[in-house]
Amino acid sequence: MDLGLKGKKVIMNGGAHGLGLESLKLFAAEGADVAFFSRKEDRIAAAVAEIDAAGPGKVFAEVFDMASGAEAYQAWLEKAAQELGGCDIFVHTASASGTGGAGDWQACLDMDIKGAAYAVETLTPYLEASGTGSIVMLSSTAALETFIAPNPFNALKAALITYASQLSQAYAAKGIRVNTVSPGAVYYKGGNWEVIEEHMKELFDATLARMPTGRFGEPVEVAKAIVFVASPAVPYMTGANIVVDGGFTQRVQF
Repeated sequence: MDLGLKGKKVIMNGGAHGLGLESLKLFAAEGADVAFFSRKEDRIAAAVAEIDAAGPGKVFAEVFDMASGAEAYQAWLEKAAQELGGCDIFVHTASASGTGGAGDWQACLDMDIKGAAYAVETLTPYLEASGTGSIVMLSSTAALETFIAPNPFNALKAALITYASQLSQAYAAKGIRVNTVSPGAVYYKGGNWEVIEEHMKELFDATLARMPTGRFGEPVEVAKAIVFVASPAVPYMTGANIVVDGGFTQRVQF
């Protein structure tokens, strides 16, 4: 299937490892140009090398920390759009969980919610001009049912789904689709579940035992969903929340 991504301009906040990096590699393989940032310079270089190897498109990447504040963040997004020559797709992957802040209300609010809202505010003119504008918010199955304990990450990822759903209604007339992808437990080197395996083995084993598939997910398995949902291949999909969790969650949703 041709996803219609050749020449498209993709901006992601984050993207140097895990789900973000796998998604950028797939976008590149489909012929898209991509922009992303990371707090760590060594991760930038390694990620750029992998993305370059995946596809022929342009890659714009810089060291940036969202803790620098809203003004600096929005300036980076504007710069990325200028460097790529526009923005057809924005993927919001930035999350306080990636910096160890899943239990910090302010950190989750700033990255998971405000990080999405400020980007939408900045990139809307570019997405509207695209003609195939698409926004994908990365939430979590922890937003959908009780998991481990009450914490800011779970609550604010649920708020992100609501924000994306309402945004999809408001932006439909602008020709901009807005969808959410909610992964379950995904294991990769340097990721949260590797840390849990090392320091909270009982929780790790108990979670694995509940997996209907008998294993954790892999980053590329979620990345494929992100890229598909973001692409022009599904022009009538908006306001959806796509769960990719190997059947882990047990809710029934009609």
